[in-house]
Amino acid sequence: MLSSIILQTKQELLIMGLKYKRVLLKLSGESLMGTEKFGIDPRMLEHYAIQIKKLVDLGVEVAIVIGGGNIFRGLQASESGIERVHGDYMGMLATCINGMALQSAMEAKGMFTRLVSAIEMQEIAEPYIRRRAIRHLEKGRVVIFSAGTGSPYFTTDSAAALRANEIGADVILKGTRVNGIYNADPELDPNAEMFTNLSFSKVISLGLKVMDMTAFTLCRENNLPIIVFNINDDSNLLAIVQGKKVGTLVEG
Repeated sequence: MLSSIILQTKQELLIMGLKYKRVLLKLSGESLMGTEKFGIDPRMLEHYAIQIKKLVDLGVEVAIVIGGGNIFRGLQASESGIERVHGDYMGMLATCINGMALQSAMEAKGMFTRLVSAIEMQEIAEPYIRRRAIRHLEKGRVVIFSAGTGSPYFTTDSAAALRANEIGADVILKGTRVNGIYNADPELDPNAEMFTNLSFSKVISLGLKVMDMTAFTLCRENNLPIIVFNINDDSNLLAIVQGKKVGTLVEG
């Protein structure tokens, strides 16, 4: 019975021209800065909202985890004399601000959204309840996960890996400002070569930084693929869910 349901789902995806039905998009807080040195650039919000709407219009279920580095990064706390745990909670609150901004931009495009927080703040966001979040996705609402995991010492990469596994996402789409994973920093080394496909074990053996090790291990143990791609190219996100070769695919 289960195998026939899975087969039917795959056939439906093929008919719609989609490879992935449920995705988790990981955005860094810095990506919202655009050309600014800090804060939120309205043009970037517009850019992301337009791309995400293309997926929603096709029936793709979209969840988002966004960082807070454009406002405050927990790891910066020690530089300011702020204790680490306190700083991490400040970083979580920054992700809520970014989540609200992205939510507003998407709703302006006619999308239905839910902002979900790992830290209870009922006036602005729903508390994270796994079954409720999945139901929102099934109803076509974009779910924005904010406040990380709700615990210090975990990055938003870890939050993305955790939530993606919990909601049964088909893939994690990690948007960056470069085209994929390289053997060196392409912004510093013009001879850097990009990988199109990598295994989890290869990433570890080469010492490549795809996500922090906690997040990466969680994806490897649950065989959850990761695609690292250039989010600034407005055709990439749609191309990925349609099964086209974009960026670097990391899988088992």
